[in-house]
Amino acid sequence: MRLERPRTGGSGNEDDRILPLINVVFLLLIFFMVVGSLSATDPFAIEPPRSANGEAGDPKDIVLLIGADGRLALDGAAVESAGLPAAIARRLEDAPHPEVHVKADGGAEAAAVVAVMETLREAGVERVRLMTVPEG
Repeated sequence: MRLERPRTGGSGNEDDRILPLINVVFLLLIFFMVVGSLSATDPFAIEPPRSANGEAGDPKDIVLLIGADGRLALDGAAVESAGLPAAIARRLEDAPHPEVHVKADGGAEAAAVVAVMETLREAGVERVRLMTVPEG
């Protein structure tokens, strides 16, 4: 019985050993590209107020952003304050009793936030949730 010695170096291609590593790196790259693009960004920066006993909101319905300077955005699209009632009315046609999540900047005027909430009430919205971030 004659056994052959395993061949070392020279006969194999060096690229064959590094190919699995390249495949893993490309798979990780694709994974992080997909995961990074899943979350939508707000049209302008919002710093919600902090709340000691608030809970994090889960925006499944309508999301209304109120910027520190009074700008408004409805579901990621900028909207003028004069056009807000019509935009809300269009959304209420699709879902008659949605919950509106108001994500206001902590530096926004309280009177402006209350005015927007009044506009929502007049447009027929029954439930409004003011989103905050947990303190801590």
